Amino acid sequence: MGRNDLNRECLINSESAKISEMTHLNNDETGNDSRRKQLLREELKGRVGEEGTVASSDNTSHDVKNSEDVSGISARHLVGISNSENEPLVIPKNGEQQIDMTLEDIYNGHYDFNDEDDDSDWDPLEKQVEVVKWFCVNCTMVNLSDVVHCDICGEHKDSGILRFGHFASPFLPKGDITENELEATERSKDSRLKGSSSDSTVVGFDERMLLHAEVEMKSHPHPERPDRLRAIAASLASAGIFPGKCYPISAREITREELLMVHALENIEAVELTSRLHASYFTPDTYANEYSARAARLAAGLCADLASTIFSGRAKNGFALVRPPGHHAGVKQAMGFCLHNNAAVAAFAAQNAGAKRVLIVDWDVHHGNGTQEIFDRSKSVLYISLHRHEGGRFYPGTGAAEEVGSLGAEGYCINIPWSRGGVGDNDYVFAFQHIVLPIASEFAPDFTIISAGFDAARGDPLGCCDVTPAGYALMTQMLTALSGGKLLVILEGGYNLRSISSSATAVIKVLLGESPEANPDCTVPSKSGLRTVMEVMKIQMNFWPTLESNFNKVLSRWGLYAFQNTRKPTKKRRRAVVPVWWKCWGRKRFLYHLLTKRLR
Repeated sequence: MGRNDLNRECLINSESAKISEMTHLNNDETGNDSRRKQLLREELKGRVGEEGTVASSDNTSHDVKNSEDVSGISARHLVGISNSENEPLVIPKNGEQQIDMTLEDIYNGHYDFNDEDDDSDWDPLEKQVEVVKWFCVNCTMVNLSDVVHCDICGEHKDSGILRFGHFASPFLPKGDITENELEATERSKDSRLKGSSSDSTVVGFDERMLLHAEVEMKSHPHPERPDRLRAIAASLASAGIFPGKCYPISAREITREELLMVHALENIEAVELTSRLHASYFTPDTYANEYSARAARLAAGLCADLASTIFSGRAKNGFALVRPPGHHAGVKQAMGFCLHNNAAVAAFAAQNAGAKRVLIVDWDVHHGNGTQEIFDRSKSVLYISLHRHEGGRFYPGTGAAEEVGSLGAEGYCINIPWSRGGVGDNDYVFAFQHIVLPIASEFAPDFTIISAGFDAARGDPLGCCDVTPAGYALMTQMLTALSGGKLLVILEGGYNLRSISSSATAVIKVLLGESPEANPDCTVPSKSGLRTVMEVMKIQMNFWPTLESNFNKVLSRWGLYAFQNTRKPTKKRRRAVVPVWWKCWGRKRFLYHLLTKRLR
C-alpha cells in the first residue's frame, strides 16, 4: 500500500468515525440541536473529492468502503434534515460550491420550507409590534383588542345599542336582545295611546342633523357624535314610542331674522361660513364641517316650531331630538360643542306666539353660560341651572350662586352650583323641592323649557355624576305641573349612549302620561348638596321672599347635619417662648423678630 492509499484509508476511517458520531446524535431524541448543526457545518466545510456520487440512506451500517464519496458525506449524515429516510440526496460535484454553502442553504434549497416556523432571519429590532385598539361605541373610550367588553363602561365590543338602543344587552354582541327586554318592548308597542293631536306629544327629528360630525378623528372619537341621536332614536323605536305614540313634526331651517333675535350677526355669519369649508373649528373642542351650519339651523328651526306648536295648543308637550346642542352658544360666540342656542330660540318663539313669561330649567351637568348671557337682563325669562361648578374649576367655569342677573333683572338667574362630582338623584330632587319649584311657582310661567343634557347621568364620561333615568323622570313630572303642562324638552349634552337613550326614553314616557318610579318623599341629600342648596336659598331670599320660610324649615331640620364638622380636631403645637425683653435690647431685638417669625 502506497503513501497515498494509506492517507486515503486514514481519511476514510476518520470520516467514518465522525459519521457514526453524527448518527448517534440524530437518533438521540434529547440531543443538542445546536451541536448537531455545528458539526454538520464543520463537516460540509471539509475537503471534497473531485468526484460526486449518489448515496442511499438505506445503508444503515455506514459501509463507507462501498461508497465513492470521498468527502465522507452520506445521505444518512443529513438524517436530521430530511423528513424521509428513504429519500436519496445528490451531492454536487462542484467542490467550491459545497464549501460556500451553509446548512440553511441546503435545508431551504432542497426542501424549500418557507412557512411561518422559519424564523432564522427574524430580527426583533426590525419589526415593530402594532397595538390594535378599538373604541367603545357607548362611551368612546379606548380599549385593547384582547378584551371584548369596555374597561370603562362594560359595553360589548360589538354592541347592538345603535340598533335597539338601551334595550340591547351590554353583554351580548350586536343583534342580541334579552327576552325580558323584548317582552317589555312588545308590551310598550301594544299599549300605544290613541287620541287627537291636541293632547299628544310631538317629537322633532331630522336625519340631516346626523351629517354634523368631526371630519378628522383625533386621539379618540369626539363625544358629541351622530350616534347620540341614533341611540335615542333606536330606543324610542324599540319601545314603540317614536314612531308610534308620538307624532313627528316636519323640520325646517331657522331664518336669519329669527336668529337675530338671539345672536349677533357675528355668530350667524361665522356658522354660515363653515358650509364652505370641509372642516373647521370654533374652539379646540367645537368642530364643524360643511353640513354643520344646516344641522344647526334645522335644530333651531325644530325647537322654534315645537315651542309655537305646544303653546298654541296643537300639541300637549314635545321633545326636540336635535343636535348640535346649544346652551353654551352665547350672543356672539359658538363654543362647548354648541353653534346656535336652541333653548333661547324656542323661548323667543314661545313669546312670539303669546307667552309672557318663559321658564328655562337647565339640568345639563355644565352651566349654560350662553343661555344665561342671552337672558341676563330679561325679567320675562327665568333661567334656573343645576350644574357642577366646583368653585369655577369645572367647565365652563361660570354659574356661581352669586350670579343672579343684572340691570334690574336680579333674581331671574338662579344657579345651583354643585361643589363636587358624583351628585345623584337625591340632591337634584332636594334642590327641585326647595328652590326650583317654589321660585317657579311664584314666577308662574306660561311656557316651560327644559335644557335636558343627560351628561349628569350615571356612567357619563364627562359629567361623572350619578343621576338615574328614574331621577330625570321625576324631575320632568315635577315640571309638568307648571304652565298648564305646556312643556318642551330640548336635548343638550350627554355622551354615554346607554345613559342618554334610557334617560331620554324615561323622560318621554312621563310626557306621555306615565308615572315615574322614584318616590320624592324619601329624599335625603348629601351633606355637600345640602350646603349648596342652603347657600343658594340664602342668596335668592333677597329676590324671592317665598324661600324664607323654606330656608327656616331646612335650617331647623338639616342645619346641624349640614354644618357638622366630621374632621377630628388637630392638636395645637406648643410654640417656644422667646423672652419679651429681647424685643428691645440691642442685637437681640433682631433675633426676637427672626425667631418669632420662623415659629409662626
